[in-house]
Parts: sequence; C-alpha cells; structure tokens
Amino acid sequence: MLRLRLIDAQAETRPAVKGGHMRIAFATGDMKTVDAHFGSARKMAIYDVSVDEATFIEAIAFDEVSSQDGVHAEDGDDRLGAKIEALQGCAMLFVLAIGGPAAARVVNSRIHPVKLPRPESIEAVIARLQGQMAGTPPPWMRKILMADRKDMDFLEEEEAL
Repeated sequence: MLRLRLIDAQAETRPAVKGGHMRIAFATGDMKTVDAHFGSARKMAIYDVSVDEATFIEAIAFDEVSSQDGVHAEDGDDRLGAKIEALQGCAMLFVLAIGGPAAARVVNSRIHPVKLPRPESIEAVIARLQGQMAGTPPPWMRKILMADRKDMDFLEEEEAL
C-alpha cells in the first residue's frame, strides 16, 4: 500500500472548522471518477467535505486487490483488511459495487458504503453530498455530522477563555 497525503502549509492560518464535515472515500481508477468496485479498486481518493468546501486529503494505492473473478480468498489471505484499515476515519465510501461480506466489514468499521449505479465524477458526487448536508440530511448522516460537532466543542470552550 502506498499513501500520498497533502500537507497544507497554510492550514494553521485558516480558521478551524467547527464541525459539520466528513471524511469521504472514493473507489477510483483515475482519481477523478468513482469507477471501481471496492475489492478491485487500485486507488482510493479521500476528501474532507463540508457544506461549503471539499478538500482533497489523501490518495491511497493498493498492490493487492481482488480480481473480481468470484473466487474468494483462501483462509488467512485477507485482501480487504488493509483497504478497510486504510479507510479508518472515513464516514462514507462511494463505490460502483461491493460484495455483502465486504460491505458488512466496512459497516462494522463505522463507514457507510454507498453504491453508485454507474461511474460518476467525484466532483459531482461531492456536490450532491454537499446539497444533502445543506438541506435536510438523512438521519444516519445527521448523526455523523452531530458527532463531529460534539468532538469540536472543546474549540468553543477555548475561545471563551
């Protein structure tokens, strides 16, 4: 596995985000389009998404992927474990397809998998997601956003001092 993280030198001068954002993963082949199945995705693009902005955070490339031939890994050969571990901290995962056992493992890691019916640009998916966040988000998304706000309460306490 290879990870490429962007470091923002100006991040310290920008105001802190006070909740209302989520880390989102996209299964991709070209880093622009959600166009891959979870097991066979060679890359994942990770973005931090709020109502107002989306920031690319990280690209993850995987060496070992499923061949999607329907043959399951032999005992002890866990091809999905590294992928799921790499996605820790993400609230959602957008894919073209994901098998039942893989989806269960993703959900158990507190990541909400979303299957798209056809390839779509990451930009378009983010725009639609931001629209949901700005309007009336579904209950599961509202829970994620509210949990994030609770995690950020300490910032408001420090500012009051």
